[in-house]
Amino acid sequence: MADFEDLDAVTAHELRERGSLKWTKFDAGTIGAFVAEMDFGTAPPVVAALQAAVAGASFGYLPPGPAAELAEVCARWQQRRYGWRVAAEQVYPVSDVLTAFELAMRHLAKPGTPVILPTPAYMPFLTVPPLHGREIIEVPMASDGGRYVLDLDGLDRAYRAGGHLLVLCNPANPVGRVLTAEELAGVAGVVERHGGRVFADEVHAPLVYPGQPHLPYASISPVAAGHTMTALSASKAWDLPGLKCGQVILTNPADAETWQRVAAVGSPAPSVLGVAASIAAYRSGEPWLDNLVGYLDRNRRALVELLAEHLPEVGYDPPEGTYLAWLDCRELGIDERTPAEFFHREAGVAVVDGAECGQAGRGWLRLNFATPLPILRRAVTRMGHAYRQRG
Repeated sequence: MADFEDLDAVTAHELRERGSLKWTKFDAGTIGAFVAEMDFGTAPPVVAALQAAVAGASFGYLPPGPAAELAEVCARWQQRRYGWRVAAEQVYPVSDVLTAFELAMRHLAKPGTPVILPTPAYMPFLTVPPLHGREIIEVPMASDGGRYVLDLDGLDRAYRAGGHLLVLCNPANPVGRVLTAEELAGVAGVVERHGGRVFADEVHAPLVYPGQPHLPYASISPVAAGHTMTALSASKAWDLPGLKCGQVILTNPADAETWQRVAAVGSPAPSVLGVAASIAAYRSGEPWLDNLVGYLDRNRRALVELLAEHLPEVGYDPPEGTYLAWLDCRELGIDERTPAEFFHREAGVAVVDGAECGQAGRGWLRLNFATPLPILRRAVTRMGHAYRQRG
């Protein structure tokens, strides 16, 4: 991976020329900070693997050999990175985490039961369940000294109200929490008391910062393993979402039997190119990733100073994981528009409005800081200027 100075030199014009959604959805003057894409390319071993796959015309359906190889390298990654021993036979390919979530709702959760969702939450977790006839029980996260924590009493009430499948996003999108062993054990106790299930979204697991390591939820105890379906992917850490490749780890044998039956139709299968890229990422992409996390760590801390200078009214605690900043804009007094609409129209910075993340997100913004630092600085400067000049 390039040095920090090389990454800092990447311009918005270059990023638009690459043609990503982040930089082409809106007009050429808009800084994209909404969708969870990064601006740093991917690891050289991943590029080499993709070039080899294209040269070999690997464009068909997924063969068993690469699928088995992906399961093996993914299992080794879990052990090496997080100390979680899983067998390759417990790892199954899937197109992406949301497809895994849909399958979990359809085949692992009790029919017709509501989905339990701690909020603020990743936006599709609020929009996808109703498409499958599922209600959502939002459980707003609590505050412990300004730090988001799960409301275990709220989760208990949600289960007693009829909920069955809990969505546990860790590291949490959008608030950036990396849950501790004690917190995860508390969740497991509530879930097991009610005979519930957990869909553990751990797609951001490789993107954690010093101070709080990622701990897979299903790894904390046999009880947690028995009621959990874990979904993950190389897509966020190595910026590969368009290649459509995720993995599901099934630690309940009955779930594995169900998965083998329902996934046989082929629609959940990942792309061959996505599998090739993911194998290379897990096997050889760790040095690149570690350097990248160092760059993101600098950005998340630089954002503290940028906001203090240009938007001191905005609250911000650097995330423990992910490259997403969760910004408290409730003191800005922007009444005529949502904060996201205001900053898009008046500052030319596209971000996610917190209300899209649930009722608990109203008045907040999600901002993607996985961009060259000069661009991040320009975005915050624009936002501050727009706020000072508002009518």
